[in-house]
Amino acid sequence: MLHRINPFVTALVMTCPCQSGRAYERCCGPYHRGELAPTPEPLMRARYSAYANGDAAYVKTSWHADTRPATLTLPSGDRWLGLEVIDSGEDGDTGWVHFRAACRDDAGFALLEERSRFVREAGRWFYLDGEHAVTPLKPGRNDPCPCGSGRKFKKCCAG
Repeated sequence: MLHRINPFVTALVMTCPCQSGRAYERCCGPYHRGELAPTPEPLMRARYSAYANGDAAYVKTSWHADTRPATLTLPSGDRWLGLEVIDSGEDGDTGWVHFRAACRDDAGFALLEERSRFVREAGRWFYLDGEHAVTPLKPGRNDPCPCGSGRKFKKCCAG
């Protein structure tokens, strides 16, 4: 989604896919370019944005070496629609994020809910693993859109 910064600025900025409400360049963009996330939540948001943008390299490098897959290919047909962080925190060098993310693929809409675990090594946070469940979504035409836009499904992602 593109928004004007203000009426006197002609440049357009992309809203961050993680739905923080901030511009991508001031939110997840710096992490994708190598800045270290200070806590598990911004790392998880940056991973979500990487999935949304098809950035498999970032997803892989932010994954702990002990649990990282040898190869990683992100499905090109997946469209990540919305993110809701339910809870997050840290205790020393371990952390967690509980979130829900809405997705659309060739099979339709789904809701991923995960309780992710993170670990910090040498000052850098890594995704370790998570317990997750995927539930199919069948929104009605007049239901709120799963993307979190606040609009009705029929006026948003139904098409």
